[in-house]
Parts: sequence; C-alpha cells; structure tokens
Amino acid sequence: MKNLERIAAWIFGLVFLALAAGVAVETISRKVLNRSLQGIDELGGYALAVGAGLAFAVALTSRAHIRIDVVHDLLPKPLRIGLNLLAVPLLALCALAGLWMAWLALADTIQFSATAQTPWATPLKYPQGLWVLALAVFALCAIIECVRIGGLAVSGRFDEIDRRYGPRGTKDELNEELADLKARGVVPVAPRVDGARS
Repeated sequence: MKNLERIAAWIFGLVFLALAAGVAVETISRKVLNRSLQGIDELGGYALAVGAGLAFAVALTSRAHIRIDVVHDLLPKPLRIGLNLLAVPLLALCALAGLWMAWLALADTIQFSATAQTPWATPLKYPQGLWVLALAVFALCAIIECVRIGGLAVSGRFDEIDRRYGPRGTKDELNEELADLKARGVVPVAPRVDGARS
C-alpha cells in the first residue's frame, strides 16, 4: 500500500506542477504577447478531477481523512474500535458509489461522442477515462483496507484495529516526522532548556 501511496502522490504532484507551469506560461503570454493559449483552465479542471481521485487514495492509505480525533480519543476503547470497523466499509461503499457514477458518466460520454465546449473541443472520453481510473485506484485501496480490517477483526486483533484505523493523532504525526528526518540523515537536536536569557 505504501508503494501505491507513493506512486499516486508522485503522479498527483507532477500533474499539478505541469498545471502550474502551464498557468505561468499562459499568464506571461497574455501579459507580454497579448495572446492566450486558450485551454489552460480546461486542463486545470481535468487535473483537479484526476488529482482528487488520487488524493483520496493517498489520504486513505496515510490515515489523513478528516475525523474528529478529539472526540474519538475520549471514547471508550470498544466504541472507538466499533466506529473504526464501521468507518472503513462505509468509506469503501462511498468509493464504489463514486466509481460507479463516474463510470456511468464515462459510458454516456462514449455513447454520445461528447466533446468539451471549449476552443480545444477535447473528446471528453480521455479526461473522463483518467478520472475513472483515479477513482478506481481509490476504490481498490478502500476495498483492500476493508479486507485488512476484516481480517484483523476475525483474528481478534482489536488493539491493532484501534492503532491502525483510528485517526492520526499528534504523536503519530510527530513519529512520522522523526522517522522522515532519520531517513534523510538529519539528527534532530532537542532545544536547550537551561534558563539562560539572552
């Protein structure tokens, strides 16, 4: 899953870097040459649609979806585990519903040979196909997480469910940052607390 997360994050980042470069060229072209490339906003819409699907997958695998961790941490452990057991299948159901609706939209686009109402008149089956593919990655990640949490529940590993599927807390984020620093060869230095004043 971490490899899939890394690949999706790289694709997401490259798409938006390319979009930023396109917007910069478009802006300079309009201001300096008084000419527009016409279509950067169209590409931006496509990039946002594809990037959103990939971002959903990255957020799922890195436990970054927004959940109310302040309330979650105050709940009794059995209730926390129950909510986690409920959250993962519901998220997978939402992912599959989104994928199904996107597939229906793509099928209509292909049937009617729809094109964008823009100067480029892009055949919409291409950007919509990429959008469906990105949502399929999200749905696949959600199904894999469903199978994993189901396996943990069947084997009675409820502590691991609580640890792996609860919202990320500040300790989790701190540990990830420290591990990232260590991987890059940076040794964090604790601040001096000696009461000295400058």
